[in-house]
Amino acid sequence: MALGDLMASRLVHSSSSSSSSSLPTPSLAAAVSLQADRVDGELPAANGPGPRRDDAGEPEEHEDEGKAAALLACLPQAVVLCEQRHDGFDEAAAAAAGPSTSGPVSKWRPKDRMKTGCVALVLCLNISVDPPDVIKISPCARMECWIDPFSMAPPKALETIGKTLHSQYERWQPKARYKLQLDPTVEEVKKLCNTCRKYARSERVLFHYNGHGVPKPTANGEIWVFNKSYTQYIPLPITDLDSWLKTPSIYVFDCSAAGMIVKAFLERLDWTSSSSTSSKDCILLAACEAHQTLPQSAEYPADVFTACLTTPIKMALHWFAPFSLSLSGVEFLFLYLYTTDLV
Repeated sequence: MALGDLMASRLVHSSSSSSSSSLPTPSLAAAVSLQADRVDGELPAANGPGPRRDDAGEPEEHEDEGKAAALLACLPQAVVLCEQRHDGFDEAAAAAAGPSTSGPVSKWRPKDRMKTGCVALVLCLNISVDPPDVIKISPCARMECWIDPFSMAPPKALETIGKTLHSQYERWQPKARYKLQLDPTVEEVKKLCNTCRKYARSERVLFHYNGHGVPKPTANGEIWVFNKSYTQYIPLPITDLDSWLKTPSIYVFDCSAAGMIVKAFLERLDWTSSSSTSSKDCILLAACEAHQTLPQSAEYPADVFTACLTTPIKMALHWFAPFSLSLSGVEFLFLYLYTTDLV
């Protein structure tokens, strides 16, 4: 049974259980029909006319709308897509019209499709050692790539998380080359970037940075890595990173105050100037704004941003289930296990 059918069946069953508990469980179609024909707790006679209605003169569609509104009122309400850029957006019309040539979308959407030739994955987790500028709540989020790093030895956990992130990205881009660096030094990151650009040539390079085990980016646009003995945090200027990776490129920054990095890129590339198109051919994805920190709720993984990008179905289900009134614990467990290997 599809997820939508399962939710509708449970919602209708829960609303009618008080007056029809002695009847056998109806099918989905019968349950929906039963809910639609119910008036003042009465059940319609089998194969007979429905009960008498005092408001028979009103159109039936008004009654259906009222019942639909009552059912929707039982579901959790969330306000989404409410920013100015979402107003008046018709998805069907946009899909039929093809890529936009004007408006806010056209400013960042590439005119032509470009292949991602190489993916660089940099994880700075430093498991079991918290950064000095982060105050964590208790309990706090711990999972990285859906793995609890404290369920095994730190070196093994770091290696497992790195391989899992690799596999998650590989589902989306199976033909790209992948290079992984775990708790690297500046020289290791430099070598990684140069190698990726050499392999990718004129194709796009994706650079993923997880900075959950290092301090926040600085106001000067520096991210942090380690020295060889892992006794110090070493700053890595974003200008050096950009000069190594060159363009075209796409950056994913999963760390607190990720907006600092975006600001540094904007200052470096001077997007408002008349510089060449090639120098601006990079895409930045940041987990939060410059003044924000990553969420620490223990109910969700520590890398929520990465989970939304690489395993969106699993993350959406993980977020939705606690707020749903129509899913029991057993049903959620079934769906969760079913989507374990899905994106």
